[in-house]
Amino acid sequence: MENSLAMQKQSVGAIEIEKTKLSLMRILVEKQDPSSKEADDSTLRRFLRSRDLDVEKASNMFLKYLNWKRTFVPNGSISPTEIRHELEQNKMFLQGSDKKGRPMAVVLASRHFQHEGGVEEFKRFVVYLFDKIFTRMPPGQEKFIVISDLKGWGYANSDIRAYLAALSLVQDYYPERLEKLFIVHAPYIFMTAWKMVCPFIDQKTRNKIIFVDKKSVKSTLLEEIEESQLPETLGGKLPLVPIQNS
Repeated sequence: MENSLAMQKQSVGAIEIEKTKLSLMRILVEKQDPSSKEADDSTLRRFLRSRDLDVEKASNMFLKYLNWKRTFVPNGSISPTEIRHELEQNKMFLQGSDKKGRPMAVVLASRHFQHEGGVEEFKRFVVYLFDKIFTRMPPGQEKFIVISDLKGWGYANSDIRAYLAALSLVQDYYPERLEKLFIVHAPYIFMTAWKMVCPFIDQKTRNKIIFVDKKSVKSTLLEEIEESQLPETLGGKLPLVPIQNS
């Protein structure tokens, strides 16, 4: 009983500390960039938590995000016409959710090839994906799930610059959004590319990446996702929906 009360007091204390630091962060960022007033508490809180409640680091990170978004997404969103080559590859799908209501994206990695749009178009594509996911977020939910299916992946699909660009976006500009990334059907040759990317992944993000054993793909995914929400391509019942149609 005493332990339970002590834990409750610690929890309440932690919440109050976070509230105080959130208020300090808001004062700091609004002073440096008045457009910060448009950001809700949930957004600022994600940046604060990603920097372990360090107000200065979180504020700098958030202000960097605002500057980036003004430059990279000047119209407020990415148009399909800006990512034509990416959409033509028909590799990203968005449908269903996990047991906690988190939206779920599926990537068929063997359909990815480098193209004339280059890494800049790929980055726009990732932002387009995030915006699509966020419109599907149920109330009270902030995170999403990604399943990257590497069946059929070969060296022709390898794109280190694109992988690093996606990681940078997730870590620097969309913190505390990714819940888990499941990597399934990874061929042995993929590990060569993975070893090149891995050093650039921070520990928090690395903890969210799960390589699923080929022998237990469906059973592992069913721990997090109902069969009715699992894609047909992975033994479930839900048809894949191309992201541009979701």
